[in-house]
Formats: sequence, structure tokens, C-alpha cells
Amino acid sequence: MVEEKNREIIRQKLTQYLEAKKCRKTPERYAILEMIYTTNEHFDVESLYEMMTKSDYRVSRATVYNTIDLLTDAGLVRKHQFGRHPAQYEKVYNMANHHHLICTRCGKIREVKDAKLSEALSQRKFARFTTAYYALYVYGVCSSCLREERRKKQERQNEKTDNKRA
Repeated sequence: MVEEKNREIIRQKLTQYLEAKKCRKTPERYAILEMIYTTNEHFDVESLYEMMTKSDYRVSRATVYNTIDLLTDAGLVRKHQFGRHPAQYEKVYNMANHHHLICTRCGKIREVKDAKLSEALSQRKFARFTTAYYALYVYGVCSSCLREERRKKQERQNEKTDNKRA
């Protein structure tokens, strides 16, 4: 029930935005919005296009690219640029504020919620500035990449030991 209510609210927000900007209310735009709000992961435009292609509702790649810009401008989707990787997006409406841990090796993104950090950031006031939202990106190496790095290092050491014996 709550999810259906949220869907109706985001559809209304898109309708209000399109009317205010004097844009057409096309079924494709609403279908793309629906697809975005059924996923709980970050996504790039190409993966969104692939999701749309696999669905019963097919749209052109150009429509997906144009619509993602429109939805970002409407405040229904947030764009993130994590390092050198393609821009990632996530739905915004009714989402709790969170932080991102980004692996500099594999590009994996993990969302974390830290109540103390969120509290500190929400209480921070800036002169002549009203904060709408914030994004915190923490770059490092994930545990999977660290394990792989240690495994490769151990293999190299074993090879050196074997070569010395031969």
C-alpha cells in the first residue's frame, strides 16, 4: 500500500514538473520513472536502457538519456560521479540520506548509513546558504579487492621461493 502511494506521489511530481516546464507528458517518461523506482541499486544510463529493453516497454536510447536528465532536473533522481566511472544515478524520493563507499579498484559502490555522521552534517550551518542535501563519497579499496591483492602477492612470493629452489 505504501509503495503504491509513493508511486502515485512521484508520478504527480513528474506531472507537475512537466506542466511547469511545458514539456509533453509521454508514456515513455512515466515508464522510465517507474523502472527507476522499482530498483534499489545505483544504475548508469546504459544499464537503465538495458532494463527498459528487457521489459515489455521498449524505448530508444536517446529517450532514456533525455529522460534521465529531465528526471534529475525534476529532483526525482540524483546523479553521482564516482571517480572515472560512468555517472551513476539513484532514486531520491523517500530515500534516507546515506553515504557511499567506492572501491577505487573494482568500482563497487556500497551505501552506508551512519547516524552520528548524518546528525553532525545535518546540524552544520553555513553562512548565507541553505543546505538541500549532501553527498559524502569515501574512496578506498573493498575487502574483496584486498583479498585478491593479498592472494596475488602470496602467489608471487611462492613463485620466487620455487624459483630459488630450482
